[in-house]
Formats: sequence, C-alpha cells, structure tokens
Amino acid sequence: MTEWTQPQKLTDEERATYEWQMWVPGYGEAGQEKLKGATALVSRCGGLGSPVALELAAAGIGKLVIAHGGNVKHSDLNRQLLMTYDWLGKPRVESAERRLKELNPRLEVEAVAENINEANAAELVGMADIVFDCAPLFTERFLMNRECVRQGKPLIECAMYSLEGQVTTIIPGQTPCLTCIYPEDPPAWKREFPVFGAVSALAGNIGVMEGIKLISGMKPALAGKMLYYDTEAMTFQRIAISRNIDCPICRDI
Repeated sequence: MTEWTQPQKLTDEERATYEWQMWVPGYGEAGQEKLKGATALVSRCGGLGSPVALELAAAGIGKLVIAHGGNVKHSDLNRQLLMTYDWLGKPRVESAERRLKELNPRLEVEAVAENINEANAAELVGMADIVFDCAPLFTERFLMNRECVRQGKPLIECAMYSLEGQVTTIIPGQTPCLTCIYPEDPPAWKREFPVFGAVSALAGNIGVMEGIKLISGMKPALAGKMLYYDTEAMTFQRIAISRNIDCPICRDI
C-alpha cells in the first residue's frame, strides 16, 4: 500500500468537533490528523455513495472527489441522502457538494459531473489516496479496480441488492482484487434493482469504517475477507476470499 499524504495539524475548532471520535483507542489526534491529510474518491453519490460521503465529511476527511453524472430524479430520493426535492432536474454532484459543505464547511470537494469511464478512471483514481467503490455497474467497478491495482491505491468495495449487502477491503498486492472475485461482468446484473436506502447505507457505513481504519493506521477487518449481510434474516457472515493466481489484473504484483 502506498504512503498516505502528510498528516495535517488540527485547529482548535477541529479538536472540539472531533473530540469524541479521538477518544477511540488506537485512533486519537494522530489518526484525526491523518484523516485530515487524506483525499478519497467516491464513485457515484447515490444510495451507497451518499452515506459514504456524508460520514467521511462528518468524520473530518480533508478532501472528497465525488464522481456522478446525471440529474436528480424522484426515484433517487428514497435513498440518495445528498439529494433533495428542491434539486430535482439539477446535477446530482451539485446537490452533493452543497450538502457536504453544509455539514463540513472546512471540507474540500472536487465535484465531477461524470460517472467513471475509460477516459477518466486513471485521472480520478490518481487524485485520491483511497477509493470507495459505490457504483452499481461492473463496467465502472472493474475500471476502478484496475486503476487502484495499477496505482497501488486501496479500494473499499461496497455493494448491495434488495435486502443483502457486501463489503470487502482491497489492498493491491496483499488481498484479492475485484477481478479475482468476479472474473467477468455477471450477465444477470441490471442497472435497476430493488433497494432500500437503509440497506445501502449499512454497506456504506461499514465501508467508511474500513477506510478510516486504513487511513489512520488501524487494522482493517475486511482485508482478504468479505462481509456479507442479509437484513431480512439479520445475519452477518465474514467469508475468507483468496487471490486468483491467474488474475489478469493483479497476478503480477
């Protein structure tokens, strides 16, 4: 894993804001300074990406790069917590940036009104120290995975469907990458699917804690593991996953 950017000293206001989380054993002010010095890319600020971006902003990350194309529509509003009724028909990233800066005016936001694609993936991943994959389409997810492996950036992989979700932490050279887990785009996967906002937010919040632990130097729990949950039965499983020695993306690192 690559070195993080330089920790940034906290102001008195920031110490007061983040005081309670700095009481967490193993985190402290040093962890908060590392978080302030870090930049995260969040792909899509929808049902997964909205809570991810919100919690990272609330926790005090220094900079967020958010990439999401399109305008707010009614079907976004049951789960995309950065979108509001007064922003219907307007760009999603503008609503997201506005809401994030309301929550944390110190936060630097780079709002990109595009989804991850072949033309922008390398540049957007290159802007970040850590990537949170909240995209619904495997085309985007595979691009981020490829670039994270190539650039040595950790990737927090979050996904959900209906009442189920899963999260894993990908550290290039140490853990399986997304292509190890999914060698091909699942043919049955569709752009639109059943979703509750609370199920998405659960995956996102678990992913945020994995990311904060990585950034601050605490040990992630899901490196080489996949957390799978079913909110209908309210069951949680942590499943060991292995690297594919023939993986075309990560076999040479």
